[in-house]
Amino acid sequence: MELIIRVPEDTDRVSLLGASERNLKLIREALGVNIAARDDVVRVSGESQAVHAAREVLDRLTEKARRRKNLSRADVLRIIADAGDRPSMESLAGSTNPSPGERALGALWGDRLDVYVNGKPVAARSGNQQAYLDSIRDYDLVFAVGPAGTGKTYLAVAAAVHLLKIGKLRKVVLARPAVEAGEKLGFLPGDMEAKINPYLRPLFDALNDMMDYDTIRRFITSDVIEVAPLAFLRGRTLNDAIIILDEAQNTTRGQMKMFLTRMGQRSKMIVTGDTTQIDLPDPRESGLIDAARRLRRVPGIGFVSLSRADIVRHNLVQRIVDAYGDEQTKQHADLDFMRDDKGPDEAHA
Repeated sequence: MELIIRVPEDTDRVSLLGASERNLKLIREALGVNIAARDDVVRVSGESQAVHAAREVLDRLTEKARRRKNLSRADVLRIIADAGDRPSMESLAGSTNPSPGERALGALWGDRLDVYVNGKPVAARSGNQQAYLDSIRDYDLVFAVGPAGTGKTYLAVAAAVHLLKIGKLRKVVLARPAVEAGEKLGFLPGDMEAKINPYLRPLFDALNDMMDYDTIRRFITSDVIEVAPLAFLRGRTLNDAIIILDEAQNTTRGQMKMFLTRMGQRSKMIVTGDTTQIDLPDPRESGLIDAARRLRRVPGIGFVSLSRADIVRHNLVQRIVDAYGDEQTKQHADLDFMRDDKGPDEAHA
């Protein structure tokens, strides 16, 4: 099979093909196709499924080249691996009911995320929120930090539901550390689900905005959606899943390391938190701050910082955050892990 693909006029050729056509060489070696470029034409030939995978890789590289994104070798290999894992449209032609992981995806991530309730899409409402969604799309591990009301949890859950609906991933895992916010609740009655429900309620609230109750219960019963305390993830490997850790500022260093090492093949992780609301006895022990300092310069990880300007709750929330802001900024100045002036060793000296 042979395809001829024209490079759009608004696409930077070097960004698309790579320096010295490095990206084409990586596609050739990884997918086993014959691929060559001349002027504004890329010619691909080989087995049908490999050619379709190469076409998908070139489409994604073209999209990023239009946005003037410089991709590392690891970024290109990740795109190739993602496309190579998917069957071609032709291989799906004989299937009347493909499983979620077998559906052809195409261009399924635009400016709005498709969720279940009444076909109502979810969209970013600020530049930083759009950067957050772009990072979820482009990276397998994303840290999002910001004050209350900036959409950290809501957008993460929306992205998870969207990826589940389009068949990109097979499972959604929502986790939180079970830490009390300065109050001792004492003994909680009921079974295990009843005991942990108060800690996980915010995640259910976000889900309820995007799915009807029957769909949520069906997905939870069939283990498509799992909502669990962080401790319940120990010892597991999560493949083909999107895993969200909410309120990550209340994890310890050990808990954060445990969580991050749960990532399996073809999975994504989103870590959200607010460093001004740490409920640990010693805020300096926050696993979120520790992880961000250690991983800040690690390639392939996205970091997004949301601010008061991104607050989308009631307009009073922004005023409340502003009123507390100056005092909290002083209290937590030494915890500002978004700065680049400290490496991991210096930060823990």
